[in-house]
Amino acid sequence: MSLVLGWLRAAAYALWALPLAVGPVPPRLRVPRRLLGESVVPRRYSAVRAVWHSVLSGALGVATWFFAFLAVLGAVRGVLYPLLSSGYENAWGGPSLAGAWSVHLLIGAALVPVWLLLLAGLGTLQVWLTRAVLGRAGPRWPVPSAVLVCAAGVLLFLAWLDQA
Repeated sequence: MSLVLGWLRAAAYALWALPLAVGPVPPRLRVPRRLLGESVVPRRYSAVRAVWHSVLSGALGVATWFFAFLAVLGAVRGVLYPLLSSGYENAWGGPSLAGAWSVHLLIGAALVPVWLLLLAGLGTLQVWLTRAVLGRAGPRWPVPSAVLVCAAGVLLFLAWLDQA
């Protein structure tokens, strides 16, 4: 149960990072310690680093909220499939409504832990990004990783908009 609680906290931090990105620097350093127990020892204040962290953390936060939206959308569509579907003859589990509903419900429910793990990973990346940009110690790889995740989020968003 402790592992799942850690995932939930990391996912909550991932979602909370977007509002933190537009605020002052001290809460950005304080919240990871209070929520996750991860301390970030700050560097000497630099406005350039604060803006750079705001841009990267904000972009990663927007991608995180989009992924959370997709998770909720998938779970709700799985549970409420008969109410939201226009036809189920050619759907997975069809040709009956019961078969199509059960398959969509199982897929929607089975993907919830996967989405939670993705959000928890993004929360952990947010902490590492804070350490890399605002902290004294930390690896530099979270910066390009955040850029890649944001680019993947943009591509996924454009593909999602383009679907018929």
